[in-house]
Amino acid sequence: MEAGAPVGKAGDPLAAAHAELLRDRGFQFDRTEFKPPEIPEWLKWIAEAFEAIAPLLKYVFWIGVALIAALVLYALVREVLRLRMPAARAKTALAEAVPEWRPDAAAARDLLTAADALAAEGRYAEAAHLILLRSVEDIERRRPRSVRPALTTREIAGLTALPPVARPAFAKIGSVVEASLFGGAPVVAADYAECRRDYEAFALPAGWS
Repeated sequence: MEAGAPVGKAGDPLAAAHAELLRDRGFQFDRTEFKPPEIPEWLKWIAEAFEAIAPLLKYVFWIGVALIAALVLYALVREVLRLRMPAARAKTALAEAVPEWRPDAAAARDLLTAADALAAEGRYAEAAHLILLRSVEDIERRRPRSVRPALTTREIAGLTALPPVARPAFAKIGSVVEASLFGGAPVVAADYAECRRDYEAFALPAGWS
């Protein structure tokens, strides 16, 4: 810009552009009055209906709360009953299954006869071991694949496959046999008699003669 040039000349292009913009009919510079749309009659009817039933809505709300609470209470009671009922059925099933776990009376007598023959020769450890082996065979026959070779007699006695009524006898016999086989402890006549008595109490509840 040259020194001394009129200041008004610097705004001429801007004024020309503004004038050109005002002449363009595609732009609207004046505000128009906004008229909101009319509310449909059906919407007015709904609003009036809600206004009429407004006093009843609080009762509807509390009735809904009561129904939800009742449903929650029903679900809780049903779940508690469901958790308790299987336990009762399990006890009944266990009581019915106990006789099935008792060895056959004739097989039990044959086993005790064979064990007594070994004991009569002073082979008490072998006699107790025979009773234990036959007991393990009985478990495997009734619950296949439940007894693994690496299990100890104590671990076998704790298996769920073995009914609780048989565990004390099996554990006592197993402790005598393991002490003899792995600990080198001698098995005397009293030890064998106890093993025999424990097995007989389980296998032959009425006694053996």
